[in-house]
Amino acid sequence: MATGTKGKDDAKKRNVSILNRKARHEYEIEETYVCGIALTGTEIKSIRLGLANLQDSFCRVQNGEMWVNNFYIAPYDQGNRYNVESRRTRKLLLHKWQIIKISNRVNERGLAIVPTKLFFERGYVKLEIGIGRGKKLWDKRDSIAARDSDRDARREAFGRD
Repeated sequence: MATGTKGKDDAKKRNVSILNRKARHEYEIEETYVCGIALTGTEIKSIRLGLANLQDSFCRVQNGEMWVNNFYIAPYDQGNRYNVESRRTRKLLLHKWQIIKISNRVNERGLAIVPTKLFFERGYVKLEIGIGRGKKLWDKRDSIAARDSDRDARREAFGRD
């Protein structure tokens, strides 16, 4: 007799999350937003297979719309003529007031908009973008040193060498 849990387990295994680890290292993220992204069917299938990369991608506001540039999605193998350019500019789906708020913050404070995470939410692809300031070299060194000292403190607390 089937219990009906097979579908739920498969959905948990397929939950793809693509991170931009370099963004947290290069930028001091102050605020994050979750937005939709306009994609084609073959791009969705490639993302489900985990064939996407947020490295070196960035967001820009143009004509009251937000766009993500240099976001790599590998061509889908069975996509043939429906495949699109892998690094094309893609539109982000945000409310107009959110775009205006983000645009004002970026313009007046000199901040950058960086994609940090790509994930599925109820079957839709969502992109988490962060607004942050670029770190200087000494900031990066300080954050690495703090992370190392925290790791050492945890090791001491648990009695590991």
